[in-house]
Amino acid sequence: MSRSFIDSRSSSDPLRRRLRRLSPSERAEEANAFLDLYFREGDADPSDRASRQREVRRDLERHGFYRHTTEELAFGARVAWRNHGRCIGRHVWKALDVLDCRGLTEPDAVAAQTFRHLREADNGGDIRPTISVFAPVTGDQTPVWIESRQVAQYAGYLETGRVVGDPANVEMTRICVSLGWRPPSTRSHFDLLPLLLRDAFGRRLVYATPEGSVREIEIRHPHYPEFASLGLRWYAMPLVSDMILTIGGIDYPCAPFNGWYMATEIACRNLLDTYRYDLVNAVARCIGADTRDPLWKDDVVLELNRAVIASFRDAGVRLVDHHQASAQYLDFDRAERANGRMPSGDWAWIVPPQSSALCPVFHHAMTDLKDVPNFYRSRATDGADLSLSRVTEERGRILTRADNWRRRWRDWRRREI
Repeated sequence: MSRSFIDSRSSSDPLRRRLRRLSPSERAEEANAFLDLYFREGDADPSDRASRQREVRRDLERHGFYRHTTEELAFGARVAWRNHGRCIGRHVWKALDVLDCRGLTEPDAVAAQTFRHLREADNGGDIRPTISVFAPVTGDQTPVWIESRQVAQYAGYLETGRVVGDPANVEMTRICVSLGWRPPSTRSHFDLLPLLLRDAFGRRLVYATPEGSVREIEIRHPHYPEFASLGLRWYAMPLVSDMILTIGGIDYPCAPFNGWYMATEIACRNLLDTYRYDLVNAVARCIGADTRDPLWKDDVVLELNRAVIASFRDAGVRLVDHHQASAQYLDFDRAERANGRMPSGDWAWIVPPQSSALCPVFHHAMTDLKDVPNFYRSRATDGADLSLSRVTEERGRILTRADNWRRRWRDWRRREI
Protein backbone atom coordinates (compact mmCIF):
# COMPACT_ATOMS: atom_id res chain seq x y z
CA MET A 1 0.00 0.00 0.00
CA SER A 2 1.46 3.35 -1.01
CA ARG A 3 0.85 6.63 0.75
CA SER A 4 2.16 10.17 1.00
CA PHE A 5 1.34 13.13 3.22
CA ILE A 6 1.90 16.78 3.97
CA ASP A 7 1.31 18.65 7.21
CA SER A 8 -1.85 20.71 6.72
CA ARG A 9 -2.52 21.59 10.36
CA SER A 10 -3.94 24.99 11.07
CA SER A 11 -5.31 26.87 14.03
CA SER A 12 -8.78 25.68 13.05
CA ASP A 13 -9.46 21.95 13.18
CA PRO A 14 -11.77 20.99 10.26
CA LEU A 15 -13.17 18.02 12.16
CA ARG A 16 -13.89 20.07 15.27
CA ARG A 17 -15.86 22.51 13.14
CA ARG A 18 -18.11 19.66 12.06
CA LEU A 19 -18.76 17.98 15.41
CA ARG A 20 -21.97 18.56 17.33
CA ARG A 21 -21.60 20.80 20.38
CA LEU A 22 -23.16 19.11 23.38
CA SER A 23 -23.21 20.46 26.90
CA PRO A 24 -22.31 17.97 29.67
CA SER A 25 -25.99 17.68 30.56
CA GLU A 26 -27.01 17.04 26.94
CA ARG A 27 -24.33 14.38 26.55
CA ALA A 28 -25.44 12.70 29.77
CA GLU A 29 -29.07 12.85 28.68
CA GLU A 30 -28.30 11.22 25.32
CA ALA A 31 -26.14 8.56 26.99
CA ASN A 32 -28.85 7.71 29.49
CA ALA A 33 -31.56 7.59 26.84
CA PHE A 34 -29.41 5.35 24.64
CA LEU A 35 -28.80 2.90 27.46
CA ASP A 36 -32.53 2.85 28.23
CA LEU A 37 -33.15 1.98 24.57
CA TYR A 38 -30.39 -0.62 24.53
CA PHE A 39 -31.69 -2.44 27.59
CA ARG A 40 -35.26 -2.19 26.31
CA GLU A 41 -34.65 -3.38 22.73
CA GLY A 42 -31.18 -4.90 22.67
CA ASP A 43 -29.97 -8.34 23.68
CA ALA A 44 -29.01 -7.37 27.22
CA ASP A 45 -29.93 -8.39 30.74
CA PRO A 46 -32.30 -5.67 32.09
CA SER A 47 -30.97 -6.26 35.60
CA ASP A 48 -27.62 -4.77 34.50
CA ARG A 49 -29.11 -1.46 33.40
CA ALA A 50 -28.83 0.47 36.67
CA SER A 51 -25.19 -0.49 37.24
CA ARG A 52 -24.25 0.29 33.63
CA GLN A 53 -25.92 3.70 33.80
CA ARG A 54 -24.04 4.49 37.03
CA GLU A 55 -20.78 3.48 35.38
CA VAL A 56 -21.43 5.68 32.34
CA ARG A 57 -22.53 8.62 34.49
CA ARG A 58 -19.34 8.32 36.53
CA ASP A 59 -17.14 8.23 33.39
CA LEU A 60 -18.88 11.28 31.95
CA GLU A 61 -18.42 13.23 35.18
CA ARG A 62 -14.74 12.31 35.45
CA HIS A 63 -13.59 12.28 31.83
CA GLY A 64 -16.35 13.83 29.70
CA PHE A 65 -16.77 10.64 27.67
CA TYR A 66 -17.35 6.90 28.10
CA ARG A 67 -16.64 3.77 26.09
CA HIS A 68 -19.39 1.67 24.52
CA THR A 69 -19.23 -2.08 24.85
CA THR A 70 -18.99 -4.02 21.58
CA GLU A 71 -22.66 -4.99 21.94
CA GLU A 72 -23.74 -1.39 22.58
CA LEU A 73 -21.74 -0.23 19.58
CA ALA A 74 -23.36 -2.77 17.26
CA PHE A 75 -26.85 -1.93 18.53
CA GLY A 76 -26.21 1.81 18.31
CA ALA A 77 -24.90 1.66 14.74
CA ARG A 78 -27.97 -0.28 13.61
CA VAL A 79 -30.33 2.14 15.36
CA ALA A 80 -28.45 5.08 13.80
CA TRP A 81 -29.21 3.61 10.38
CA ARG A 82 -32.82 2.98 11.42
CA ASN A 83 -33.16 6.63 12.46
CA HIS A 84 -31.48 8.17 9.42
CA GLY A 85 -34.39 9.76 7.55
CA ARG A 86 -32.61 10.18 4.22
CA CYS A 87 -32.10 6.49 3.46
CA ILE A 88 -34.75 4.56 1.54
CA GLY A 89 -33.20 1.12 2.13
CA ARG A 90 -33.57 0.72 5.88
CA HIS A 91 -35.80 -2.36 5.79
CA VAL A 92 -32.68 -4.49 6.45
CA TRP A 93 -31.29 -2.32 9.27
CA LYS A 94 -31.08 -5.29 11.64
CA ALA A 95 -28.78 -7.11 9.19
CA LEU A 96 -26.09 -4.40 9.28
CA ASP A 97 -22.72 -6.08 9.88
CA VAL A 98 -20.94 -3.94 12.49
CA LEU A 99 -17.14 -4.25 12.62
CA ASP A 100 -15.62 -2.93 15.86
CA CYS A 101 -12.37 -1.36 14.65
CA ARG A 102 -11.80 1.03 17.54
CA GLY A 103 -8.47 -0.58 18.31
CA LEU A 104 -7.09 0.49 14.91
CA THR A 105 -5.81 4.00 15.52
CA GLU A 106 -2.91 4.38 13.08
CA PRO A 107 -3.66 5.78 9.60
CA ASP A 108 -2.09 2.78 7.83
CA ALA A 109 -4.29 0.38 9.78
CA VAL A 110 -7.41 2.47 9.17
CA ALA A 111 -6.72 2.59 5.42
CA ALA A 112 -6.00 -1.14 5.27
CA GLN A 113 -9.25 -2.01 7.07
CA THR A 114 -11.23 0.38 4.87
CA PHE A 115 -9.97 -1.32 1.71
CA ARG A 116 -10.61 -4.72 3.32
CA HIS A 117 -14.17 -3.56 4.05
CA LEU A 118 -14.55 -2.59 0.39
CA ARG A 119 -13.53 -6.05 -0.79
CA GLU A 120 -15.37 -8.15 1.77
CA ALA A 121 -18.69 -6.28 1.76
CA ASP A 122 -18.85 -6.89 -2.00
CA ASN A 123 -19.48 -10.52 -1.06
CA GLY A 124 -19.19 -11.82 -4.61
CA GLY A 125 -21.79 -9.33 -5.82
CA ASP A 126 -24.34 -10.20 -3.13
CA ILE A 127 -23.51 -6.95 -1.34
CA ARG A 128 -23.68 -7.07 2.45
CA PRO A 129 -24.54 -3.89 4.44
CA THR A 130 -21.48 -3.26 6.59
CA ILE A 131 -20.00 -0.55 8.79
CA SER A 132 -16.44 -0.30 10.12
CA VAL A 133 -16.43 1.82 13.30
CA PHE A 134 -13.06 3.30 14.23
CA ALA A 135 -12.01 5.30 17.29
CA PRO A 136 -14.38 7.95 18.72
CA VAL A 137 -13.69 11.51 19.75
CA THR A 138 -12.51 11.46 23.37
CA GLY A 139 -12.44 14.84 25.06
CA ASP A 140 -9.97 17.08 23.21
CA GLN A 141 -8.54 14.17 21.22
CA THR A 142 -9.72 13.66 17.64
CA PRO A 143 -8.88 10.38 15.91
CA VAL A 144 -7.98 9.49 12.34
CA TRP A 145 -10.84 10.27 9.98
CA ILE A 146 -11.59 9.92 6.27
CA GLU A 147 -11.92 13.08 4.21
CA SER A 148 -13.01 11.29 1.01
CA ARG A 149 -16.75 11.47 0.46
CA GLN A 150 -16.79 7.84 -0.64
CA VAL A 151 -13.99 5.29 -0.62
CA ALA A 152 -14.52 4.57 -4.32
CA GLN A 153 -15.05 7.69 -6.42
CA TYR A 154 -13.87 9.07 -9.72
CA ALA A 155 -11.42 11.87 -10.35
CA GLY A 156 -12.35 15.17 -11.99
CA TYR A 157 -9.69 16.99 -14.02
CA LEU A 158 -10.09 20.62 -15.00
CA GLU A 159 -8.63 20.93 -18.49
CA THR A 160 -8.86 24.10 -20.63
CA GLY A 161 -12.23 25.15 -19.32
CA ARG A 162 -13.85 21.71 -19.29
CA VAL A 163 -13.93 18.86 -16.80
CA VAL A 164 -12.77 15.36 -17.64
CA GLY A 165 -14.34 12.97 -15.14
CA ASP A 166 -16.60 13.82 -12.22
CA PRO A 167 -17.03 17.58 -11.69
CA ALA A 168 -17.98 16.94 -8.06
CA ASN A 169 -14.42 15.77 -7.39
CA VAL A 170 -12.33 18.47 -9.07
CA GLU A 171 -11.12 19.91 -5.76
CA MET A 172 -10.56 16.49 -4.22
CA THR A 173 -8.53 15.52 -7.28
CA ARG A 174 -6.42 18.67 -7.01
CA ILE A 175 -5.72 17.91 -3.34
CA CYS A 176 -4.74 14.31 -4.07
CA VAL A 177 -2.39 15.38 -6.88
CA SER A 178 -0.77 17.97 -4.58
CA LEU A 179 -0.16 15.16 -2.06
CA GLY A 180 1.70 13.11 -4.64
CA TRP A 181 -0.99 11.00 -6.29
CA ARG A 182 -0.24 10.41 -9.96
CA PRO A 183 -3.22 10.04 -12.26
CA PRO A 184 -3.00 7.52 -15.12
CA SER A 185 -0.87 8.72 -18.03
CA THR A 186 -3.99 8.66 -20.19
CA ARG A 187 -6.69 10.36 -18.16
CA SER A 188 -10.28 9.18 -18.51
CA HIS A 189 -13.70 10.05 -17.17
CA PHE A 190 -13.54 7.12 -14.75
CA ASP A 191 -10.17 7.14 -12.95
CA LEU A 192 -10.46 5.94 -9.35
CA LEU A 193 -9.22 8.43 -6.79
CA PRO A 194 -7.06 7.37 -3.85
CA LEU A 195 -8.33 7.42 -0.27
CA LEU A 196 -7.74 10.70 1.58
CA LEU A 197 -7.30 10.52 5.37
CA ARG A 198 -6.44 12.95 8.13
CA ASP A 199 -4.40 11.69 11.04
CA ALA A 200 -4.80 12.67 14.70
CA PHE A 201 -2.60 15.74 14.10
CA GLY A 202 -4.68 17.00 11.17
CA ARG A 203 -2.19 15.96 8.50
CA ARG A 204 -3.56 14.76 5.17
CA LEU A 205 -2.47 11.36 3.92
CA VAL A 206 -3.31 9.81 0.58
CA TYR A 207 -3.48 6.04 0.00
CA ALA A 208 -3.56 4.52 -3.46
CA THR A 209 -6.47 2.12 -3.95
CA PRO A 210 -5.08 -1.43 -4.09
CA GLU A 211 -5.52 -3.21 -7.40
CA GLY A 212 -8.70 -5.28 -7.46
CA SER A 213 -10.32 -3.61 -4.43
CA VAL A 214 -13.06 -1.90 -6.41
CA ARG A 215 -15.48 -3.82 -8.62
CA GLU A 216 -16.60 -1.68 -11.56
CA ILE A 217 -19.59 -2.35 -13.81
CA GLU A 218 -19.47 -1.48 -17.50
CA ILE A 219 -22.77 0.14 -18.47
CA ARG A 220 -24.24 -1.50 -21.56
CA HIS A 221 -27.77 -1.32 -22.94
CA PRO A 222 -29.54 -4.55 -23.90
CA HIS A 223 -31.07 -2.96 -27.04
CA TYR A 224 -28.78 -0.07 -27.98
CA PRO A 225 -25.25 -1.28 -28.77
CA GLU A 226 -24.30 2.38 -29.32
CA PHE A 227 -24.05 2.69 -25.53
CA ALA A 228 -20.68 0.96 -25.68
CA SER A 229 -19.21 4.00 -27.46
CA LEU A 230 -19.82 6.11 -24.32
CA GLY A 231 -17.45 3.97 -22.27
CA LEU A 232 -19.63 4.28 -19.18
CA ARG A 233 -18.96 2.41 -15.97
CA TRP A 234 -19.61 2.79 -12.27
CA TYR A 235 -18.35 1.18 -9.09
CA ALA A 236 -20.55 -1.57 -7.73
CA MET A 237 -20.94 -0.40 -4.15
CA PRO A 238 -21.24 2.99 -2.43
CA LEU A 239 -18.99 2.99 0.64
CA VAL A 240 -19.86 6.32 2.30
CA SER A 241 -16.94 7.56 4.38
CA ASP A 242 -17.49 11.22 5.32
CA MET A 243 -20.38 10.90 7.79
CA ILE A 244 -20.10 11.04 11.57
CA LEU A 245 -21.84 8.33 13.58
CA THR A 246 -23.26 9.59 16.86
CA ILE A 247 -24.39 7.16 19.58
CA GLY A 248 -25.42 8.13 23.08
CA GLY A 249 -23.55 11.44 23.01
CA ILE A 250 -20.34 9.89 21.61
CA ASP A 251 -19.21 10.77 18.06
CA TYR A 252 -17.39 8.40 15.73
CA PRO A 253 -16.02 10.55 12.88
CA CYS A 254 -14.53 7.56 11.04
CA ALA A 255 -17.27 5.01 10.39
CA PRO A 256 -17.45 4.11 6.66
CA PHE A 257 -20.60 2.17 5.79
CA ASN A 258 -22.22 0.69 2.71
CA GLY A 259 -25.48 -0.63 1.40
CA TRP A 260 -26.20 -1.25 -2.25
CA TYR A 261 -27.21 1.08 -5.04
CA MET A 262 -30.65 2.08 -6.22
CA ALA A 263 -30.38 2.39 -10.01
CA THR A 264 -31.62 5.98 -10.10
CA GLU A 265 -28.71 7.08 -7.90
CA ILE A 266 -26.34 6.18 -10.72
CA ALA A 267 -28.48 6.88 -13.79
CA CYS A 268 -30.52 9.94 -12.78
CA ARG A 269 -28.09 11.65 -10.45
CA ASN A 270 -24.45 10.65 -10.95
CA LEU A 271 -24.56 10.37 -14.74
CA LEU A 272 -27.28 12.84 -15.72
CA ASP A 273 -27.20 15.72 -13.22
CA THR A 274 -25.88 18.85 -14.91
CA TYR A 275 -23.29 19.43 -12.18
CA ARG A 276 -22.07 15.82 -12.43
CA TYR A 277 -21.45 13.91 -15.68
CA ASP A 278 -24.27 15.69 -17.56
CA LEU A 279 -24.74 12.94 -20.16
CA VAL A 280 -28.30 13.78 -21.22
CA ASN A 281 -27.38 14.79 -24.76
CA ALA A 282 -24.82 12.01 -25.21
CA VAL A 283 -27.33 9.33 -24.20
CA ALA A 284 -29.98 10.97 -26.38
CA ARG A 285 -27.75 10.51 -29.41
CA CYS A 286 -27.19 6.86 -28.56
CA ILE A 287 -30.90 6.08 -28.42
CA GLY A 288 -31.78 8.32 -31.36
CA ALA A 289 -34.07 10.52 -29.28
CA ASP A 290 -36.03 13.18 -31.15
CA THR A 291 -35.18 16.34 -29.23
CA ARG A 292 -38.21 18.07 -30.75
CA ASP A 293 -40.36 15.81 -28.62
CA PRO A 294 -41.00 17.57 -25.29
CA LEU A 295 -40.55 14.21 -23.52
CA TRP A 296 -37.19 13.28 -25.03
CA LYS A 297 -35.39 13.68 -21.70
CA ASP A 298 -37.81 11.24 -20.13
CA ASP A 299 -36.75 8.69 -22.74
CA VAL A 300 -33.12 9.32 -21.83
CA VAL A 301 -33.77 8.75 -18.13
CA LEU A 302 -35.74 5.56 -18.80
CA GLU A 303 -33.16 4.01 -21.12
CA LEU A 304 -30.16 4.89 -18.98
CA ASN A 305 -31.85 3.33 -15.96
CA ARG A 306 -32.64 0.29 -18.05
CA ALA A 307 -28.98 0.07 -19.02
CA VAL A 308 -27.77 0.36 -15.42
CA ILE A 309 -30.21 -2.28 -14.17
CA ALA A 310 -29.34 -4.69 -16.97
CA SER A 311 -25.59 -4.16 -16.54
CA PHE A 312 -25.63 -4.83 -12.79
CA ARG A 313 -27.86 -7.87 -13.33
CA ASP A 314 -25.53 -9.29 -15.98
CA ALA A 315 -22.55 -8.73 -13.66
CA GLY A 316 -24.33 -10.53 -10.81
CA VAL A 317 -24.20 -7.49 -8.52
CA ARG A 318 -27.06 -6.57 -6.20
CA LEU A 319 -28.97 -3.42 -7.14
CA VAL A 320 -32.54 -2.31 -6.58
CA ASP A 321 -34.84 -0.33 -8.86
CA HIS A 322 -36.85 2.60 -7.55
CA HIS A 323 -40.16 0.73 -7.52
CA GLN A 324 -38.69 -2.09 -5.43
CA ALA A 325 -37.00 0.37 -3.10
CA SER A 326 -40.25 2.29 -2.58
CA ALA A 327 -42.14 -0.87 -1.68
CA GLN A 328 -39.36 -1.89 0.69
CA TYR A 329 -39.47 1.50 2.40
CA LEU A 330 -43.19 1.10 3.08
CA ASP A 331 -42.48 -2.36 4.53
CA PHE A 332 -39.96 -0.71 6.84
CA ASP A 333 -42.47 2.01 7.76
CA ARG A 334 -45.16 -0.55 8.64
CA ALA A 335 -42.75 -2.67 10.66
CA GLU A 336 -41.59 0.32 12.68
CA ARG A 337 -45.13 1.39 13.49
CA ALA A 338 -46.06 -2.18 14.41
CA ASN A 339 -43.20 -2.11 16.93
CA GLY A 340 -44.45 1.13 18.47
CA ARG A 341 -41.85 3.37 16.82
CA MET A 342 -42.46 6.43 14.67
CA PRO A 343 -40.28 6.06 11.53
CA SER A 344 -38.23 9.00 10.34
CA GLY A 345 -38.35 9.98 6.68
CA ASP A 346 -37.12 12.97 4.69
CA TRP A 347 -39.57 13.10 1.77
CA ALA A 348 -37.22 14.97 -0.56
CA TRP A 349 -34.58 12.25 -0.12
CA ILE A 350 -36.85 9.21 -0.03
CA VAL A 351 -38.91 9.90 -3.17
CA PRO A 352 -36.96 8.66 -6.23
CA PRO A 353 -36.07 11.14 -8.99
CA GLN A 354 -37.71 8.98 -11.69
CA SER A 355 -41.44 8.17 -11.93
CA SER A 356 -41.90 9.83 -8.56
CA ALA A 357 -45.70 9.89 -8.49
CA LEU A 358 -45.82 6.24 -9.57
CA CYS A 359 -43.88 5.25 -6.46
CA PRO A 360 -46.04 4.78 -3.34
CA VAL A 361 -43.64 6.80 -1.20
CA PHE A 362 -44.62 9.92 -3.17
CA HIS A 363 -48.06 9.83 -1.53
CA HIS A 364 -46.81 8.81 1.90
CA ALA A 365 -46.60 11.40 4.68
CA MET A 366 -43.20 11.53 6.36
CA THR A 367 -41.53 13.37 9.21
CA ASP A 368 -37.81 13.38 9.84
CA LEU A 369 -37.55 13.26 13.62
CA LYS A 370 -33.77 13.79 13.48
CA ASP A 371 -33.49 11.43 16.41
CA VAL A 372 -30.27 10.06 17.89
CA PRO A 373 -28.40 7.73 17.40
CA ASN A 374 -27.89 8.90 13.80
CA PHE A 375 -25.41 9.90 11.10
CA TYR A 376 -24.54 13.45 10.10
CA ARG A 377 -21.94 15.38 8.11
CA SER A 378 -21.69 18.67 9.98
CA ARG A 379 -23.27 20.54 12.83
CA ALA A 380 -23.72 23.42 10.38
CA THR A 381 -26.09 21.37 8.21
CA ASP A 382 -27.73 18.01 8.93
CA GLY A 383 -26.27 17.71 12.42
CA ALA A 384 -27.74 20.97 13.65
CA ASP A 385 -31.13 19.57 14.62
CA LEU A 386 -30.20 16.11 15.90
CA SER A 387 -31.56 15.49 19.38
CA LEU A 388 -33.67 13.12 21.43
CA SER A 389 -37.15 13.17 19.91
CA ARG A 390 -38.88 11.02 22.58
CA VAL A 391 -41.89 11.03 20.27
CA THR A 392 -42.89 7.44 21.03
CA GLU A 393 -42.21 7.55 24.77
CA GLU A 394 -44.90 7.88 27.39
CA ARG A 395 -43.56 11.04 29.03
CA GLY A 396 -46.56 12.67 30.63
CA ARG A 397 -47.54 16.34 30.49
CA ILE A 398 -44.87 17.73 32.84
CA LEU A 399 -41.99 15.80 31.25
CA THR A 400 -43.18 16.71 27.77
CA ARG A 401 -43.19 20.39 28.71
CA ALA A 402 -39.69 20.00 30.17
CA ASP A 403 -38.53 18.32 26.95
CA ASN A 404 -39.93 21.17 24.87
CA TRP A 405 -38.27 23.78 27.10
CA ARG A 406 -34.91 22.02 26.89
CA ARG A 407 -35.21 21.75 23.12
CA ARG A 408 -35.97 25.47 22.72
CA TRP A 409 -33.11 26.37 25.07
CA ARG A 410 -30.70 24.09 23.18
CA ASP A 411 -31.71 25.50 19.80
CA TRP A 412 -31.33 29.09 21.03
CA ARG A 413 -27.94 28.37 22.59
CA ARG A 414 -26.63 26.71 19.42
CA ARG A 415 -27.71 29.67 17.32
CA GLU A 416 -25.84 32.01 19.67
CA ILE A 417 -22.57 30.03 19.57
